[in-house]
Order: sequence, then structure tokens, then C-alpha cells
Amino acid sequence: MGDVKTIVIGIAGGTGSGKTTFTRHLQETLAEYSIELFHMDRYFKERPPVTVAPFSGREFEDHNHPDSFRMDDFCRDLEQARNSGCCQVILAEGLMVLHAQCVRDLLDLGIFIDTMADERIVRRLRRNMERGLDFEDISQFYLDSVRHRHNEFVEPSRWHADIVVNGHTFSERALKMLRLWVIDALQRP
Repeated sequence: MGDVKTIVIGIAGGTGSGKTTFTRHLQETLAEYSIELFHMDRYFKERPPVTVAPFSGREFEDHNHPDSFRMDDFCRDLEQARNSGCCQVILAEGLMVLHAQCVRDLLDLGIFIDTMADERIVRRLRRNMERGLDFEDISQFYLDSVRHRHNEFVEPSRWHADIVVNGHTFSERALKMLRLWVIDALQRP
């Protein structure tokens, strides 16, 4: 184990909730600390499970199910980073961060980014259309899969959060509060 005390903060929320943006703001707020980022999206399986949509009956690759992630690898890498003393703060961000028990067991603090569903779909549409996808494909996949998996896995995970943050407008007060919590946590024996 390294000589550096490391705390792990998990940041979860639905698609388009602002997880990545909030993580970036938190990283900037903690700029004087050594920070390692873990984005769960980097742990998608090469071939996600194929599922039948519960309402339309359409088959699709299910990127919003816990089985679509290499969760064992994510947990192992997160634990190794925490135990190595490589940094003072680890920010672990992703859909299933608060859903997965192996991740929750490693967290010192869990944050859920709460954003209304209509705002999340608009953000997802904008993001994916900028990537070249069309409105029909994005909206159909959202209606067939994303909202169902959100209700099944992501939304219930908020009960594992220590703090729920407004994803519509990030509060400077919340970032300052988290900064003070990190300073205190790093100073505790």
C-alpha cells in the first residue's frame, strides 16, 4: 500500500444527467490534489448482451444493463488504484457506479446526479446527433431500452447515494461543500 491516503468518490446518474460534466467540475474544484478518473464507459464489453425490448419486442444491444460492463475489471482496477496510493482522490463515474455492490464497497462517498427525464433525453439527443446518429434511432433506442433500464437499475441506485446533486444546474455551494468534505477526509487518520 502506498503512503498517500486515497479517497474514492462515486458519481452516478442516468444517461445525460451530467455525470461527466459534474466530475469535471469537481476535478477542477480539487485541482491541488492528485486525482485519478475512472469512467465506467471505458469498461463496456466488446459485445454487450442482446435483449428484447419489453414494450416493442425489438432486439437491440443493451448498453444500459449491468451485464454490458466488465464490472469485475472496473472493480479490480478501482481497488488497485485505491490501494496503490497513486493519488489522493479517485473519481469513479458511470451509470452503474452506485448499482454495483463491488463498486459501492470501495467508495468513501457516493453521489447521484438527479436530472429530470425530459432534460436527459434532450441532452442525449443533442450529444448523439452531434456524433452523427439520427433522431429516429436515438429516440427509438431511448424508448425501447434506456428509459426501461434507467427505471430498473439506475434510478433505484440513488438510494445508495450519500448526496444527491441537482443535475440541471450545478451548485457552486455543492462543489464547495464537497471540497470541504474531501479536505476533512484526507486529514482524518
